Amino acid sequence: MNLTVKGKNIDVGEALRTHVAQALDHGIAKYFGNPIEATVTFSKQSHLFSTDLSVHVGRGILVQAEASADQAYAAFDLAMDHLAKRMRRYKRRLRDHHRTETQSFRASQYILAPESEEAEAAVANGSEAPAVIAEMQTEIPTLTVGEAVMRLDLSDLKAMMFTNRAHGGLNMVYRRNDGNIGWVDPRLGQAQGGAAGQARQ
Repeated sequence: MNLTVKGKNIDVGEALRTHVAQALDHGIAKYFGNPIEATVTFSKQSHLFSTDLSVHVGRGILVQAEASADQAYAAFDLAMDHLAKRMRRYKRRLRDHHRTETQSFRASQYILAPESEEAEAAVANGSEAPAVIAEMQTEIPTLTVGEAVMRLDLSDLKAMMFTNRAHGGLNMVYRRNDGNIGWVDPRLGQAQGGAAGQARQ
């Protein structure tokens, strides 16, 4: 596994790097024999240390966790616990998913700049396009709804677009404010007169 350990406003010493490497090897080995890469970022604000942990455990499968504590070691251990709980929840499905090839296609992803009220009004009227501050490539995988919910939960994302394996149309799952997962399926809406289905976590 390709491991990157870095710090923001903090010097990451060799002892902490060793602790991170050993914990990741031990924790991920229960679920995957050959994860691709991991990135661990430590930062400090005031008296709190924060850890952002991101692990690519397979093609298209990203597991993320973060935590804060009064010590860097404790922050990492808490983030690792969160990551392990997510992988444990999906242990069997992750192993099955890891053995199968997932089809996907490339798409452009844009990050839009925040707009003033005047600019927002112009965009709403169709006279001006929003300003793009970043453009990148992303993959839209072909998944079942259950697999999409699993990936959303593992990666701690707010929303994810995917191609529904059942009918080939674009769908989206997203994290609702009430803690449940929302599922948007335009084809389902056309067939049943609704716009979205709900999938509980």
